[in-house]
Amino acid sequence: MVTVAVRRVNILDKKKPILTDFINPKKIVFLPNTAGCFNSEEALRTLRLAREMGGWKLVKLEVLGDKKTLYPDMIETIKSTKTLVKEGFKVMVYCTDDPLLAKKLEDNGASAIMPLASPIGSGLGLQNKVNISLIIKQSKVPVIVDAGIGTASDATIAMELGCDGVLINSAIAEAKKPILMAKAFKDAVIAGRNSYLAGRMNKNYFARASSPSKGLI
Repeated sequence: MVTVAVRRVNILDKKKPILTDFINPKKIVFLPNTAGCFNSEEALRTLRLAREMGGWKLVKLEVLGDKKTLYPDMIETIKSTKTLVKEGFKVMVYCTDDPLLAKKLEDNGASAIMPLASPIGSGLGLQNKVNISLIIKQSKVPVIVDAGIGTASDATIAMELGCDGVLINSAIAEAKKPILMAKAFKDAVIAGRNSYLAGRMNKNYFARASSPSKGLI
């Protein structure tokens, strides 16, 4: 799946190169997003345009609060989610890591919850594992960590918590060897998911011998 910033790519002028010239939408799922939108009106207009031009109904909603932090404006995000769901969109929603607000998004029809790990493009990794865990435990829709992932081990941690996926951009695009980093992320996601499914051992505050003590000489 490739997320596409509709406001930043050419989808109207057929005389100029368009994304589908390079990536076949029959082989790769396109996920139009509202990157660069700072209010509900902009986001709704952008996704309606995406549906009109490409027939896309599965979309990623992000309504940003300010240009410095790029944190989501959750009031505008929830309002936009309600409208898009009523219009028949399947909405994957970029949001804060607040479990209460994540639940409101799900209650209003979000198809996936996409909490940030840390600010967009920061590479800081997961800053609040507790909140992400709470969101995962309460959600009946997929939870995908979106924004702030910096390296492969961050993806492993997210998957070990029980996330259904991670969304990666800067960590690969800005790596010294992007293709090698992409492979590292693939391996990390698989390892993290398998670790989650395997079920980790319980944590203890005191040492516990790994070998049995019965029959000691």
